[in-house]
Amino acid sequence: MAETKEVKKIATRESYGHALVELGKEHEDLVVLDADLAAATKTAMFKREFPERHVDCGIAECNMIGIAAGIAATGRVPFASSFAMFAAGRAFEQVRNSVGYPHLNVKIGATHAGISVGEDGATHQCNEDIALMRTIPGMVVINPSDDVEARAAVRAAYEYQGPVYLRFGRLAVPVINDRPDYRFELGKGIVLREGKDLTIFATGLEVSESLAAAELLAADGIQAKVVNIHTIKPLDEELVVAAAKETGKVVTVEEHSVIGGLGSAICDVLCEKCPTPVKKLGVQDVFGESGPAVKLLEKYRLDAKGIYQDIKAWL
Repeated sequence: MAETKEVKKIATRESYGHALVELGKEHEDLVVLDADLAAATKTAMFKREFPERHVDCGIAECNMIGIAAGIAATGRVPFASSFAMFAAGRAFEQVRNSVGYPHLNVKIGATHAGISVGEDGATHQCNEDIALMRTIPGMVVINPSDDVEARAAVRAAYEYQGPVYLRFGRLAVPVINDRPDYRFELGKGIVLREGKDLTIFATGLEVSESLAAAELLAADGIQAKVVNIHTIKPLDEELVVAAAKETGKVVTVEEHSVIGGLGSAICDVLCEKCPTPVKKLGVQDVFGESGPAVKLLEKYRLDAKGIYQDIKAWL
């Protein structure tokens, strides 16, 4: 902990923009759509490089999903982009009926998810999108933890045949996967830290916060295993069950409602295959509020200190 090496921080929405440009150079069938938010979702990067393959649908997210479905039906690969609140929330019916039901090859790039949207407030802080997208049959749900993982996730989404929901954030987060042995595999969790006393399953920006919380727990003699669950659906059930058996206690951490998200997905598996005490940390059935992103994470106890304290109290 004495090391003071500066950690590089990048917002995963930036990673999304860069990944689209990289893929666009390799694949002429990739098309990007946005709903008048290209600057914020970072799809403007793709628009500059490939203006003929970028479609601004205006502030009409439901229509954008319908257009994406039509493009997918012609054999191209559309990435439809907007804020999570609009892509998953406003356009839910179109995602369900126009993309999910015919199982079309549409990728949904949802940025500005969770309370870390900050000052935009409760109406824009989507803490329900994972729950909504999980319920759609055949929908893959990915929530990357940093820049490296987000880029890999976009590539994996392109290569996968079928609908994919990708969740990105506004806030710059630490780069934690910048290592030679890192490998992204759809539906496979990654053990980042070994421990025998409990397992912390985390997703998205909460992965780095959970690693920091594990350091605080270690100082108190509590060894926490930390697992990065970047793919919430399909879930790595084998790893979830094995870790629960190994440590006997499970904590889930997500920048999302504790209803229907990562915690619910893990509880679904464990109650059936390996009954284990589970503590779900996340947004506790409340709406967010306007404020600086970092302060909001502190208030809703989703920073490293809050996670550490809640785990200590639970144990």
